[in-house]
Amino acid sequence: MAKKLPNKIKKNPRFLAMQALVKINEGGAYSNLLLNDVLKSSNIKEIDKGLFTEMVYGVVQRKLTLEYFLQSFIQNGKKIDDWVRELLKLSLYQMEYLDRVPPHAIFNDAVEIAKTYGNIGIGKFVNGVLRNVQRRGLPDTRLIKDKVERLSIEASMPVWMILKLEKQYGFDLTEKIAHSLLLPPKVSARYNAFNVSSDEILLDLKNAGVTVELSEISPFGIVGKKGHLASVELFKKGILTMQDESSMLVADTMRLEKQHKVLDACAAPGGKTTHIAYYLDEKQGGEVTSLDIYDHKIKLIEENAERQGLSKRVKTKKADAREAKNIFSKESFDRILVDAPCSGLGLMRRKPDIKYRKQTEDFQNLQAIQLEILESVATCLKKNGIITYSTCTITEEENEQVIEKFLCQHPEFEKIPVLANEKVGEQIKNDMLTLLPNQFMTDGFFISCLQKNKEL
Repeated sequence: MAKKLPNKIKKNPRFLAMQALVKINEGGAYSNLLLNDVLKSSNIKEIDKGLFTEMVYGVVQRKLTLEYFLQSFIQNGKKIDDWVRELLKLSLYQMEYLDRVPPHAIFNDAVEIAKTYGNIGIGKFVNGVLRNVQRRGLPDTRLIKDKVERLSIEASMPVWMILKLEKQYGFDLTEKIAHSLLLPPKVSARYNAFNVSSDEILLDLKNAGVTVELSEISPFGIVGKKGHLASVELFKKGILTMQDESSMLVADTMRLEKQHKVLDACAAPGGKTTHIAYYLDEKQGGEVTSLDIYDHKIKLIEENAERQGLSKRVKTKKADAREAKNIFSKESFDRILVDAPCSGLGLMRRKPDIKYRKQTEDFQNLQAIQLEILESVATCLKKNGIITYSTCTITEEENEQVIEKFLCQHPEFEKIPVLANEKVGEQIKNDMLTLLPNQFMTDGFFISCLQKNKEL
């Protein structure tokens, strides 16, 4: 819309949120990436950044719920522009879920944006809808009789996805998973426990005005309670690395030794690479080779390693993991990590738009890629070496089925137990670890370890 907008509107966090939601809804941007871009490039005030972020994530997270609410107030399937629909959903979200935002602020901004970005008629329409919501109240989702449809609306998860998870986990557990994904993600970081004690970390962060607690599932993890972890001096010095607690578990499962040659086959952004590197010693020949197919991601791995003082132990290579067997000699590595490309369903709490972008056929397509990567790297592993296979998803097609099919084709490999603490160990079944998002409020995650024990 080629309208000259006043600065007051262009800097308004609700207007910026509306624009972001339109882009996300069109499929042109992922919410987490777009948010970062807007926060860096717009003139949004520092005081408004938190509200902007919360509104965008919240509306995306509760998209199906808000659309269900809205349809009761749009008469006869009235055709409205996408931006108007997003503005209304944004307003409903604030009215229903943000207690600290007064109704008059929501109404005034929504109507002003509608009039300025659109016209007076749209402003009146938006005002009418919101006044009607205020007068009548929102529909009661408890009146939806079908339990799957009701869960779909209440947890804002597509029906097909609920049915898929229900088949694997049962309805009660699926319900817990779905509702847990509506809660805010934890902010966690891995600290260099090889050189710094937990007591030192807690004290240093307290002095920096940041409140954290130790992770209950990772000996290297802290969970933020108050303050901004990524801005503290410990992060700049490489003592801290932002990482979900679930992915901190991977390096320990690899049974690393200082002299090991390690391949991280799908490495970006480098969190697991650098964790692996802490276990190695370049003087004894220890080294991790990290692969990715994109230059900017290779650069990200290198920057991560440099910030943590691990560049001498990390070697990067631009390559597709499916080509590993053509790049590296047979039996080149003692350990291999395949943190495989996957559907990312375990990340839905921090990347809510994943829920609406995936299709049923994605899982089998991804399984083919995952098996191709495992097939390729298997020839690069030494006898008695270990492949750790991990994903940030919770579907059996990408996890248990991949391991089962790989082992059927490779009798020289066998599963070995995943190493984890007692609390996490309760989630290990058949020597494979699955963390569901509702259990520890981490990302959903899967780990399996395969050891090459026989010669063919």
